[in-house]
Amino acid sequence: MAAPEEPELSQAQTEKLLQFQDLTGLESMDQCRRTLEQHNWNIESAVQDRLNEQEGVPSVFNPPPSRPLQVNTADHRVYSYIVSRPQPRGLLGWSYYMIMLPFRFTYYTLLDIFRFALRFIRPDPRGRVTDPVGDVVSFVHSFEERYGRAHPVFYQGTYSQALNDAKRELRYLLVYLHGDDHQDTNEFCCSTLCTEEVITFINTQMLFWACSTSKPEGYRVSQALRENTYPFLAMIMLKDRKMTVVGRLEGLIQPEDLINQLTFIMDANQTYLMSERLEREERNQTQVLRQQQDEAYLASLRADQEKDRKKREEQEQRRQEEENVRQSALAEERRRRTLEEEKERKSECLPPEPPADDPDSVKIVFKLPNDSRVERRFLFGQSLTVIYDFLFSLKESPEKFQIVTNFPRRVLPCLPTEEQPNPPTLKEAGLSRSEVVFVQDLTDD
Repeated sequence: MAAPEEPELSQAQTEKLLQFQDLTGLESMDQCRRTLEQHNWNIESAVQDRLNEQEGVPSVFNPPPSRPLQVNTADHRVYSYIVSRPQPRGLLGWSYYMIMLPFRFTYYTLLDIFRFALRFIRPDPRGRVTDPVGDVVSFVHSFEERYGRAHPVFYQGTYSQALNDAKRELRYLLVYLHGDDHQDTNEFCCSTLCTEEVITFINTQMLFWACSTSKPEGYRVSQALRENTYPFLAMIMLKDRKMTVVGRLEGLIQPEDLINQLTFIMDANQTYLMSERLEREERNQTQVLRQQQDEAYLASLRADQEKDRKKREEQEQRRQEEENVRQSALAEERRRRTLEEEKERKSECLPPEPPADDPDSVKIVFKLPNDSRVERRFLFGQSLTVIYDFLFSLKESPEKFQIVTNFPRRVLPCLPTEEQPNPPTLKEAGLSRSEVVFVQDLTDD
């Protein structure tokens, strides 16, 4: 049975898929799509969880309650530097050491047995992290109360946030786990960590995160890094796309030795950091190039859409003009047909032409605007309207005209007006038995 086909992605989902692949470096598009679908296509949540998955830290958006904090500690190339306690010197020193050895052995053995038994009676409260930021801030305050404010700048956030910032900024992260009960802790803080040269070196070269293992947040980091003794320092950086422990410093270390060891670790891993920077820069350039290509494509698409819009407007304008021309032609054809019908009606309504020997007849010669001449007889008793209707019925006559006599020059009132609703007769107009009149075209007017 064939598997059902996955639904096609929208343009926005496709853009998010490509952006997610650029940010995470995943090669499998199917895996990118599954991850985004699990987060309802929320790219910020998906990228954060992907980074947490690579680093082994809890998710900022949906942290599992019992997931331990981890970084890559399985790299066999991790540099480890352990400072052993100085051996006793002289007879008095060895005598004191041998006398105290049974007592120390008994004390620490009983203490370990007590702590082990206590786990079965009452679970360790440090196993539940409820306020990681509060744990860090509380440690900083207690540190300053005990050792003063002259110290390296502590990262004011959780271990997970410090890892994410170090990864984003491609910087080294130095983690310090503070053992409150250890015998070397006070001397390390006073004589090494809070010295001016160490403070300057750490503040200028790396991020610095610290917490007490008596706090839930510090205890959880301790479970992830598995220190052997205190004071404990771990150098973490982005290596092979994973936050990796590249150096471990344990025991009471002197300021100059600490700076030398940290410098050695940084020099030994500088190529990896440079490689990550170059790779990220290349990804950024690829993303910028892709964004520029997308912008160019969108600009081209908008230009094509604008061109299509103008083309449609021009086509619509031509169609409208053609429609206007067609409507004008139809209107002109209707007007011409109406005019012809009116001419035919006027021609049919004309009274018959009187004979030439009729004593009441008037012979009129009309000179038309096209220089042609028309002659017809009318009766003295007929209205001037008859003359106008006769001329109007002629095909050669203009649509609008007036009749003008030559001597004296005057316009014959052939059409009714408000002052003269009934035009005069030929006799009342003073026409003689033979007249020559001119037809003046008024169509343009």
